[in-house]
Amino acid sequence: MNRMLRVAPLLVVALALSACGFHLRRSVALPPSMSRLHLTVSGGGDLERGLTRALENAGVAVEDNAGPGTAELRVPVASFGTESLTQGGYARITEYAVRYQVEFDVAGADGKTVLPHQRIDMQREYSYDSTDTVGNASQVQQIQRSLVDDMVQAIMFRLEAAAKHPQAEPGKP
Repeated sequence: MNRMLRVAPLLVVALALSACGFHLRRSVALPPSMSRLHLTVSGGGDLERGLTRALENAGVAVEDNAGPGTAELRVPVASFGTESLTQGGYARITEYAVRYQVEFDVAGADGKTVLPHQRIDMQREYSYDSTDTVGNASQVQQIQRSLVDDMVQAIMFRLEAAAKHPQAEPGKP
């Protein structure tokens, strides 16, 4: 009876998760022409590290140098911006938006375009407290980290979509 009481909560949780539509993320299925890939990210940083990790988890060998037989993922634009949204009394800004813009394209190992030039824009809004400037800076850093993580996922989803729906060659239906 004790054993049944311990197992019952686990069964309830498993049933609840399956009923709500929850599914674990699987690794991204990328085109075969991207099995070896050179990654070029303007400015490097967290986006480059996140993309490298995600690509390696998807079974892609990320190469240090471009060369024959190596696909290329180019990210010429990866930039953050901040914009004031609302102002409080005495012209004090009370809300900001942190924007993240990334542009990228992918050429396959054969040199053909796997994914044409893409642009993804994301933003997060936050309230600004003029009495807590240290907290505000850490809040912006956390928002930027979150945007980078979401951007990596968005790029990986686009790469997976490119694998499922390859580009038709120009002039062919």
